[in-house]
Amino acid sequence: MYDGGKILAGLLVFVILASFPLWYNAVAKGPGTPPELKLVTDSKECVADKNYMRIAHMNLLNQWRDEVVRQGKRWYVSSNGKQYEMNLSGTCMNCHSNKSEFCDRCHTYASVAPYCWDCHVEPVEPGSLADAH
Repeated sequence: MYDGGKILAGLLVFVILASFPLWYNAVAKGPGTPPELKLVTDSKECVADKNYMRIAHMNLLNQWRDEVVRQGKRWYVSSNGKQYEMNLSGTCMNCHSNKSEFCDRCHTYASVAPYCWDCHVEPVEPGSLADAH
């Protein structure tokens, strides 16, 4: 084997690069502190349980989108029997009105880039330039 040294060096570099996430996480201090979210609302309940919304709100929003757009269904009945309009801007954003203090903090922490605002109008933050017009 004439190029054995080059092959072994290449394999070693590959193994180091491929296993980098594993050993980096083992050495790192952990995932970090979750962000503190500021929820400005008088409402004491959401359309679903708090833990479910933390973990799977995106599934609920996708389900709402499909039912509204494809089936024309407009109302969601929660587990407690209360009805909510399936509307991101009109239902969710009533309580989660400060996108930068609530949505963006958590999405940045989780390293996700939701595409909600591709279709929906992004809420105007209080005190922003858009709010002054």
